[in-house]
Amino acid sequence: MVHLSKRFCRLLQNISVNFTATAPALWQALQAAYQEPHRHYHTQQHLFECLQLFDTYHYLAKNPLAVEFALWFHDAVYQPQRFDNEQQSAIWAVTVLEQAEIAAPFIQQVYALIMATNHQQPPQTEDEKLLVDIDLGILAAAPARFAQYQQQIRAEYEWVAEMIYQEKRRQVLTHLYNNGDIFHHADIKTSLESSAQINLQQTIGTCMK
Repeated sequence: MVHLSKRFCRLLQNISVNFTATAPALWQALQAAYQEPHRHYHTQQHLFECLQLFDTYHYLAKNPLAVEFALWFHDAVYQPQRFDNEQQSAIWAVTVLEQAEIAAPFIQQVYALIMATNHQQPPQTEDEKLLVDIDLGILAAAPARFAQYQQQIRAEYEWVAEMIYQEKRRQVLTHLYNNGDIFHHADIKTSLESSAQINLQQTIGTCMK
């Protein structure tokens, strides 16, 4: 995905000229992270799909540069057996921004945006809602892609016994399904909510068999 490197470097330049010298090395580090062998879903494919959704709904962003930067880093650290992936990803993003001497408000927003993707608390700001909606966009994928996504998640948790995995997966998806609307922004909800609800309903039913 050569175009991803160009896009990432262009984003850094739009944020600050201070990234001119470091952009290529940052891309190499980020690319290496998303290509780690234990990743099956949290890869460049997921990143690419998130960026596609961002391009579709970028007009909803209050601070599009912060939202896109947070997208690039929201899964920069991913270890299935850890519970602090979002925090470690946010810390990496903050370190990168601080080294480039980016203004504190921008850094604080990026940190909050990435932390919103742990899905533990409802997103607070409009940009947090947008980022969370984009991160969950896979739930509305077409049947073939959604089935692939399910297989990819299972592969990332291959060390978990099947019965335990199915029960934990059912709990996660049931929480999303029963928690009201999945998506927050009206435009995204109109486009994706129905498909996501159908995918979740069918998957929950499969997990219970």
